[in-house]
Parts: sequence; structure tokens; C-alpha cells
Amino acid sequence: MDLARLWPALLLPLAAALDFRYHHQEGMEAFLKSVARNYSSITHLHSVGKSVRGRNLWVLVVGQFPKEHRVGIPEFKYVANMHGDETVGRELLLHLIDYLVSRYGKDVEVTQLVNSTRIHIMPSMNPDGFEAVRKPDCYYSNGRENHNQYDLNRNFPDAFEYNNATRQPETRAVMAWLRAEPFVLSANLHGGALVASYPFDNGAPATGTSHSRSLTPDDDVFQHLAHTYASRNPNMTKPDQCKNKMNFPNGVTNGYSWYPLQGPANSKPQSACLHAGRFQRRLPRLALGTRRLSSGMQDYNYVWAQCFEITLELSCCKYPREEKLPYFWNDNKASLIEYIKQVHLGIKGQVFDQNKNPLPNVIVEVQDRKHICPFRTNKFGEYYLLLLPGSYEINVTVPGHEPHLTKVVIPEKSQHFSALKKNFVLPFQGQLESLLGSNPPCPMIPLYKMSSSHSAATKPSLFLFLLILLHIFFK
Repeated sequence: MDLARLWPALLLPLAAALDFRYHHQEGMEAFLKSVARNYSSITHLHSVGKSVRGRNLWVLVVGQFPKEHRVGIPEFKYVANMHGDETVGRELLLHLIDYLVSRYGKDVEVTQLVNSTRIHIMPSMNPDGFEAVRKPDCYYSNGRENHNQYDLNRNFPDAFEYNNATRQPETRAVMAWLRAEPFVLSANLHGGALVASYPFDNGAPATGTSHSRSLTPDDDVFQHLAHTYASRNPNMTKPDQCKNKMNFPNGVTNGYSWYPLQGPANSKPQSACLHAGRFQRRLPRLALGTRRLSSGMQDYNYVWAQCFEITLELSCCKYPREEKLPYFWNDNKASLIEYIKQVHLGIKGQVFDQNKNPLPNVIVEVQDRKHICPFRTNKFGEYYLLLLPGSYEINVTVPGHEPHLTKVVIPEKSQHFSALKKNFVLPFQGQLESLLGSNPPCPMIPLYKMSSSHSAATKPSLFLFLLILLHIFFK
């Protein structure tokens, strides 16, 4: 370990451990401000926007350089409580913050993770909804939506269907946050089931919906991410934990296979007994029609923000009693830490011209897994590609020019807390200013409406086949 990086952490103050209870807005703010004050060298607290009722959407950043992005250090985020009555994730993220800052400089793994990663944590995306819930309840409550009665997880632009949903303040704030930071990996925390769900939530024939699934070009990586989280949670991989006859092999599911995340963006389920996960909400919500169709946050992250995101359903009961919180923390602590580490999968680097000037807006993708909204370098000429070990042909393309193809082998044993580093130098000298002056936005339209061919991602992967065999063999 780099002792020069470690020794300042030894001077960080000790703080009282966070108690296991529900923290309302005032208590949550007091805790976050205390952390930011006591651990100022590795944290940065800021608000990315406000809710309908003016409550701050707080984000605490933990990292060696918490106030700004640094080249080579990937950006990671956790978001919880976008459904105000799904409360476990909110408290888990507060305890994760406490765990990271209190162990920095004392625990080797935590110290290396914080030094190599910029970790953004939003405990509550829907503080108005949380405050609207009168008491803990396993069932649906009015706190699910924001103050304007919009379900925030139906309020993002959709790559599959046209919609006219009014973007809510909380949604707009998160979209602006995604534009401001080059996030690589994320998870959003929910309740009402026990499963790790990966994209797509919506779909089209091009993504395999005729096979009752909707898969991305990076399906192998998404399955790995979901299994990474679920396999370290002692209950998530057990069958029918929520007693709702829903069995998820190995605790994971494709979002569309579970059910398509589309429906009225400002409506709520009509039955008070829809408490055991998204499956039970399917028929009532879809029966309400298709007005104001919109999409969920994980699909939006992947299509428009180049950020891999999965959805974590962490409790059968949406709003369990406070005395259950220590058990949820114990079940999820290892998963939360291990999932952050996955931001260091694959390959990263920069793209330069011959004068070693970084080139923004250059397409960098694996040749056979092109994204419908191409992944491009950021303003530092920097790229991150989450990939499993293997051999890949990387396509580096300046718009309007021939692609530059390079074969890269990602070893089985990845570098500790770092993706494989690979820079590219392109044969250009200063004539790209007109092409690279701004990052052309990917249009906010249903992009998959234009695509009718089936990609390789819609075919069953060898990875999935092996997982099914292992599940049968060890069942």
C-alpha cells in the first residue's frame, strides 16, 4: 500500500457509529453534514437539485479526490429511495457511508477502494415521498410517488416507446447529474422483492422481446454484475424468500423477463395488496392504459449516460420495522462493497492525437457490441469499457473517419483496483477542432424504433447456459 496516501487518513477524527433507525430529512442532513465536516479530506457533500417541495437531493462523494473527476479514477454511484416507501436502501447507504469513512486508513481494502474510485452516494432521490409515509408498512403507500404523484422510475426518457411524460424536478436533477459526471457503474436500491435485476426493463424485437427478454449488447457483463451482488447476499439466492411464488435462479433476473417497465408515469397500483415485488403490480398497472409512457432509470443510464446500472430489490417488505435494519445491513454489506469493485472491470484509457492532445467525442467500443447510442470519450479524451476477461477488438472511431481497430486481451486475473490501461494515439494533428468541439447529444427519442434486426445480445449466451447448468447440478 502507498503509505504516503494512507498516513493522512490516520489523522481523521473518530465519530460515533450511526444508529440503526430511520433517519428523516433533518436527521439525514445532520449525519451527512457531520461526515463532510469530520472527513473533509475524503468527502464532498453537495445537492444535485431539489424535490417538488424544496428538499435537497443530497449526494455525498467519497474518494481520494472527492471534489473533482481525475483521469483514470472511475466514477461510481448508488441511488436509493426513488420510491419513497421503499426505505431499506436509504438506511443501507447511510451505513455504507459510515462504513467507508470510519474504516478509511484502517482497513486495507476500504482504503484502496476509496483511493482508486470516486464513490457518489445519494441516500434519497424522493425525500418528499419518504416524508409522506406515516408509519412503516410492508404494503404500497402514497409515499411511493413524488409529491406530484409521479412514479420517478417511470419518468425517464425511453429508448423503446414515445412518451409525453412531464419530467419531474427529481428526474431532471438526476439527468443533469449524469451529464455532469462521467459515471461508469451504478445501482439503484429498491424494496418489495429480493432480486438483482439487469437491463433492459423495456424492449423491442431487436433486443429479443419475442423470447420474453430484452438484452443489451453487454449482457454477459450485466449478468456478472447481478450475480456479483446476489451471490454475496445470504438470502437473495434462496428460492421464494418473499413467499410470492416468484423464483429467481441465483437471485437475478432480466428486467423485461420479470415484466416490462412501462406504463402510466403518474399512476399508482390500484390494489393495496400489491406488496411483494414488481410482479404483483404488473396487471393492475398495465390495465390502466398507456398514457404518458416513460422509462426507468437503469435503462436511461445505460443508453444515454454510458453508465451500467442494475436495480437491487433488497427487502420483501417495503418499509420494515427499525429493529430489522441491522439484519439488512449484515446481509448487504459485503455485496455493496464487492459491487463497487466491479467499476474496475475491463479496460480504460485515453485517446490522443499525434501531439498527445486528448481527443473528446471519439467513439470507443468493442467491435461486435455496438451501442445504439455510441460510447464516446469524455472531455479528457477518456473512456471506460466494462468487460469480462477475454479477447476483444476495440473500435476507435473519429466521426467521419475510418475506424482504428486494435486487439486487446483482458487477462483472467485483473489488476488490483484498476481496469487494464490502454491508450490510443490516432494519426491526426490539429485538424479535428470542428469535429470534436462539442459532444453531439444522442437524441432523446425511442432509438430502438429504428432497429429491426436482432443483435448478438438477443441470443442466449454461453455464460447464461453455464449458470443454468450449475444451478441444476448444485440445486
